[in-house]
Amino acid sequence: MIANDPQRAIRAAAAAIAPRLVELRRDIHRVPELAFQETRTAGIVAAELARLGIAHRTGVGVTGVVGEIAGGRPGPTLLIRADMDALPIHEETGLPFASGVDGQMHACGHDIHTATLLGVAAVLKDLAPQIAGTVRLVFQPAEEVLEGAAAMIADGAADGADMAIGFHNHPDMPVGSFGFVRGACLAASDRFDLVVQGKSGHAAHPYAAVDPIVAAANFIAQAQTVVSREIRPLHPAVVTVGMVQGGTTYNIIPERVHLKGTVRTLHADARDTAEAALKRLAEGIALGMRVKCTMTYARKVPPLVNDDRVLEPVLAAVARQMGVAPEEGEPSMGAEDFAEFAARAPAFQLRIGSGAPGRDDRLHNAFYQPDERCIELGVQALSRAALDILA
Repeated sequence: MIANDPQRAIRAAAAAIAPRLVELRRDIHRVPELAFQETRTAGIVAAELARLGIAHRTGVGVTGVVGEIAGGRPGPTLLIRADMDALPIHEETGLPFASGVDGQMHACGHDIHTATLLGVAAVLKDLAPQIAGTVRLVFQPAEEVLEGAAAMIADGAADGADMAIGFHNHPDMPVGSFGFVRGACLAASDRFDLVVQGKSGHAAHPYAAVDPIVAAANFIAQAQTVVSREIRPLHPAVVTVGMVQGGTTYNIIPERVHLKGTVRTLHADARDTAEAALKRLAEGIALGMRVKCTMTYARKVPPLVNDDRVLEPVLAAVARQMGVAPEEGEPSMGAEDFAEFAARAPAFQLRIGSGAPGRDDRLHNAFYQPDERCIELGVQALSRAALDILA
């Protein structure tokens, strides 16, 4: 049946397993687990893969799971990745399956992603004889801290992969819709810590102290010129200071101030420019304001760059299966460590609409409620993409 009408066969298979996938999603949602703590979630994934008869490894990248479906004929290896971790957010939805863990919530839909990839596993397991190659199912921990992909790759999760597909639910897109971006779709994410060391003293006698607060304020103000005056206007970049910590009361100049910030860029030259500029500004503040500046700068993940060699066949497959062509969108300055897989093999991340009618949800929000129909629709789209690519 699949050779004659793959659309109908995949649609029927996805519909048949949809109730179980929703049940699995809600089970995972009730007990959200933070980065590298996803032991229960990984156990659910492993048990489901075992039930389906899919060979798998656990403990990959600490708490990750990797399954493999061998096709009926030799061919390339296609990696499909879903993330599993939750966020340190207290859920406020009031849903009957709301998080039972205080201060933790699946507010980014990684429970949706996990259930979706389990559905893809079930569909492709039955279609394995029609596949030329191997489908590698990667259930990844710790995406929210941008460390899980690298940990899994270090444990061999990307070895031998010829191409990769990622996906993410989008509540800003209505359920039933799909989207894409050509080229760089998500930004590189880098972080810096700056400790400004001064000399404490009485607020009434600043001349007898060295004020790190004023120095830190100058650094914050000057850091905003990095984007406006040093990076090409057509190369998007963001420099944001997200934490300022220093001082204890009204009338004491503190000994030090600690800043934390993030830098987001889509282009390699902008990334290099921003890092060099921020370090130079810190050195200048130290010289000009008699403080000591200690900067720690960490490059976290590169930009996520979609490769046309994967993008084009996926878009064509989704259009054939769903009867609607994915819509082109704009890049985001958010970051995603699927970029680590994309740096090692041609890759593409598909956007899957999850917006429920009448709602205006956003990711990382305590009231986030994606439309669960996106699970079944995602299963259809991704299964067809894998089948067509490995035809």
